Amino acid sequence: MPRGDGTGPFGQGAGTGKGQGRGRGMGGGGGRPGMGPGGDCVCPGCGQRTPHQPGTPCTEVKCSNCGAAMLRG
Repeated sequence: MPRGDGTGPFGQGAGTGKGQGRGRGMGGGGGRPGMGPGGDCVCPGCGQRTPHQPGTPCTEVKCSNCGAAMLRG
C-alpha cells in the first residue's frame, strides 16, 4: 500500500476477498421430496390433491372442489 489508501498490487489491500465462500452451491438444501416433474398439487383449503402437470405451476391451478389456488405438495 504505497499511498496508504488501500490500493496496491492486485489481490492485496483493503477489501479483497470479501464475500468469497459464503454460498453453498446447488441450493444448499438439496430440495424437498415430491418436487420435479412428478408429484401432486394440493389445495391448502380442503386438501384436494391432483397430479402435477409439468410446465404448469401448481399456484396457477385452481382447486376443482373449492376454487383456491393449489400448492405443490
